[in-house]
Amino acid sequence: MQYVISPPPVPTLPVAGSDQQFPVRRIYCIGRNYAEHAIEMGHDPNKEPPFFFQKNPDNIELSGEFPYPPKSSDVHFEIELVVALKSGGANIPVDQAMNHVFGYAVGLDMTRRDLQGEAKKLGRPWEIGKAFERSAPCGPLVPADRVGPLTQGAVTLEVNGELRQKGDINQMIWKIPEMISYLSDYFTLAPGDLIMSGTPAGVGAVKKGDRMRGVVEGVGDITVTVV
Repeated sequence: MQYVISPPPVPTLPVAGSDQQFPVRRIYCIGRNYAEHAIEMGHDPNKEPPFFFQKNPDNIELSGEFPYPPKSSDVHFEIELVVALKSGGANIPVDQAMNHVFGYAVGLDMTRRDLQGEAKKLGRPWEIGKAFERSAPCGPLVPADRVGPLTQGAVTLEVNGELRQKGDINQMIWKIPEMISYLSDYFTLAPGDLIMSGTPAGVGAVKKGDRMRGVVEGVGDITVTVV
């Protein structure tokens, strides 16, 4: 096949302990999936069904550096467990959802909070605040069979050695199987899809020179410097 322009490279995540790469198709992100974070953002977690937005696959950043983005003066960190799918489909039952999981990673949903806030006030989509270049720093994928059942585990983020976020996977309002099942009612999921599973309370701003270290117990850690 001949293309009129060169096709872009396929975004990938490395697989821990191997030389293999996981090709990324889509990135789904669930909003306000920890009650305390929903409250700190001014929402009642008991009144909302799950909702999702997307980042672009090429927003993934593996270098360990996060360039402070333009057009913003209020960029926030959000530490998250990332779920990678090896298969998919539509209308996946909750009790079958975990069969589709390839593995897990530690990721950051970096957010231009000021631009997101303006979009919210105007009733506009969030992409300008969420889906900008290099806004998804991520660590390597750990296959699910090495992790075991992931129903609990601390989720933390330090900035310059100071603990800023602390939660637990068991505090997620919508658990991993429920997220997969719910998404599959609205989208046909497929191999290569990632789900960023939400962030605990404590999100905040960063500045150039800050060093972030995020940990998901049982999965791994990620260290990213703001440049």
